[in-house]
Amino acid sequence: MKTKIAFLTAASLIGLGACTPSGVVDFYSPAGDSIDDGNFGNATMNNIQVMTGERRAIVNLSNRFADEVPSTVNFEFNKANLDAAAEEALRQQAAWIAQYPQVKFRVYGHTDLVGSDAYNKALGMRRARAAVNFLVSQGIERERLEAVVSYGETQPLIVTEGRERANRRTVTEVSGFIKPREQRLDGKYGLFIYDEYVRSAYEEIPGYSAENDPEANSEER
Repeated sequence: MKTKIAFLTAASLIGLGACTPSGVVDFYSPAGDSIDDGNFGNATMNNIQVMTGERRAIVNLSNRFADEVPSTVNFEFNKANLDAAAEEALRQQAAWIAQYPQVKFRVYGHTDLVGSDAYNKALGMRRARAAVNFLVSQGIERERLEAVVSYGETQPLIVTEGRERANRRTVTEVSGFIKPREQRLDGKYGLFIYDEYVRSAYEEIPGYSAENDPEANSEER
């Protein structure tokens, strides 16, 4: 009987030791810390955005941005410097972004599949930072460029092990809105949300164009 108890005790200790790489259980860590992948709270945030109409506004604005300016910039192999075509595309992005001072943007960096994962992750980050720095040089506030993110080689447009220019890119997207200080609803921010809400409603009417409707584009509220 003693042998059986000792065996069970040893097995329990081994099981506990497997909970952490060091073999020691951290009893002071927050509950669920071991399964938190950094996305905790995103569902609640998304629900709030949907209820306030902000999520729909973000989606609509993202679509307009991608339709009206080149959102993608490409790079030479193993380089993060901007060529003339990239700078021209970013100038167009900056001009568009300047029209919406309450909107934040995120730049994603990508590479092709040549090279190691770690190297390409760093290269994607350098490319994203190069794009962000150029946008800042065009007068865009750095705090409006919410984050610089590198996907490295994990999201290729064209799946190939060789060099592929289409995969060597940065992509600029709308990420959200700058919240007014002390959570007070700024008039311009509220008006923007309302305009996007009205625009989305008109877009559901077949053959209708909000740009050609004087009421939809009226400055009088």
